[in-house]
Amino acid sequence: MTAVSSPGAAGVAFRDWGWRYAGRDAWAVRGLDLVVEPGERVAVVGPSGAGKSTVLRAVAAVLADEPDPDDDTAAAVQGSVLVDGADPRAVRGRVGLVMQDPEAHTVMSRIGDDVAFGCENTGVPRERIWDRVRYALGVVGLDLPLDRSTSRLSGGQRQRLALAGVLAMRPGVLVLDEPCANLDPDGVHQVRDAVRALLDDTGATMLVVEHRIGTWLDLVDRLVLLEPGGGVVADGPPAVVLAEHGAALTAAGVWVPGAEPARGSSRGAAARRPLASPGRAGGTAPADGGSERGIRPLAAETEARTGGGAAVGAGAVLLEARRLATARGGVLGRGTAQRVGSGIDLEVRAGRVLAVTGPNGVGKSTLGLTLAGLLRPAGGALRATPDLAGDAGDAPVRWTSRQLASRIGTVFQDPEHQFVARSVREELAVGPRALGVPDADDRVDELLDAFGLRHLADANPFTLSGGEQRRLAIGTVVATRPPVVVLDEPTSGQDRATWQAVVDRLGSLADAGTAIVAVTHDRDLVRALDADEVVLAADGVRAVLPGPPEEVAR
Repeated sequence: MTAVSSPGAAGVAFRDWGWRYAGRDAWAVRGLDLVVEPGERVAVVGPSGAGKSTVLRAVAAVLADEPDPDDDTAAAVQGSVLVDGADPRAVRGRVGLVMQDPEAHTVMSRIGDDVAFGCENTGVPRERIWDRVRYALGVVGLDLPLDRSTSRLSGGQRQRLALAGVLAMRPGVLVLDEPCANLDPDGVHQVRDAVRALLDDTGATMLVVEHRIGTWLDLVDRLVLLEPGGGVVADGPPAVVLAEHGAALTAAGVWVPGAEPARGSSRGAAARRPLASPGRAGGTAPADGGSERGIRPLAAETEARTGGGAAVGAGAVLLEARRLATARGGVLGRGTAQRVGSGIDLEVRAGRVLAVTGPNGVGKSTLGLTLAGLLRPAGGALRATPDLAGDAGDAPVRWTSRQLASRIGTVFQDPEHQFVARSVREELAVGPRALGVPDADDRVDELLDAFGLRHLADANPFTLSGGEQRRLAIGTVVATRPPVVVLDEPTSGQDRATWQAVVDRLGSLADAGTAIVAVTHDRDLVRALDADEVVLAADGVRAVLPGPPEEVAR
């Protein structure tokens, strides 16, 4: 399976290595011993928050350079990590990293320049750079003009762009942190095939972190299971680890191939238990001693109370679009915009889940932001009914920020875009306090337990893992209990256990009368929430309301 190691491949070695982020009491990773030989291909798995992304960042030398041992609040390091026998900081050009947040990779305003940037900085001869750029864009399936603005790309297209930039560098170590998280199914296959082509051609070493390991099983030599804190639970050939450590993998939240939820499994009698804070692989335990409180259902306050103050029944239309056209850019009507969708007809109903699906780049996120009142429609009509609008008017884009926050909550594709506070606890409290909610502190406590964030209550939101940030972003929105919640890729970065907690929470909200709009590539989410579906395509839109996944595929 593995290509013969070339002189360009580099080995990686962790020796009793550990890392603690600034402002944290607990270590993200501690005592890690792991050796990856030159040319090996290794998948690293484990529960959300186990330190997998931290391990990859250490290899790529993107953690803080010089922790201060005299500052108790500063980052701290122990042991050593070596790449090709050297400190990673001394060989940064030997490692290519694709992080969970593709936007963090975008440094230039044009696609071609962005892919060429890494080559230029690693000394690739000028006459070879543009051949590499075109090749890399081709193998990841990003067939766009080199002068296309990077600001016009969707999240999934940015993911491919980030990978293209790394592939063009032809690194000795390829480090991938959930590279398929925001991709459509075709994109997942293209990315995997592109990585395979690079590895076969160069013999480079690879470390990949992915919760859904099925994509990579036929490409990797080793499967390494980490437990919270960085200890190695299992390490060996994938078939052996799956056979001998299946229970540990399942307990760690790893998506084992073949498991999929039944349609509607997170509706009706959905579990409302809080998600425990991470413990050891093989089980979890709440860090606070085991609180069993979950989010108080919306129905405990009202049947489904809207911004207008009136209770509405399940199925009531709250938002309706007719021949809607959408445009990317120009948030709240400001700036230039590029039309990406048209002819969209849909209804957002109380107590129902609407999934917006389709391939990358067709405007799914743009439609979500338009429904959320954050982008002005480029044509057609989007109307909030009196049940939602009350006396605020029927155009969400014209509502004040307070009117919008009390009626429609939005979770962005990049959670960091909505963080404003210095700690997880403060972040969860921002919305309820802004709206004058009397039990804001109680809601925060409920949400810390429900989303498995109790042990991170005092942590800075920007130091969380991608999956933890996603759960925090969802928590900040549902904290205010708006009648409509719009979420962009709500399950991205989640292990199997945290995925279940997030999807069950969305199901509980819908059961209680909240209208849920989920922009997603996750077929399991669509199935578990028994979602209605609007499928966007480059040449138009078709709605499936409702229909099982196999009907949508046709």
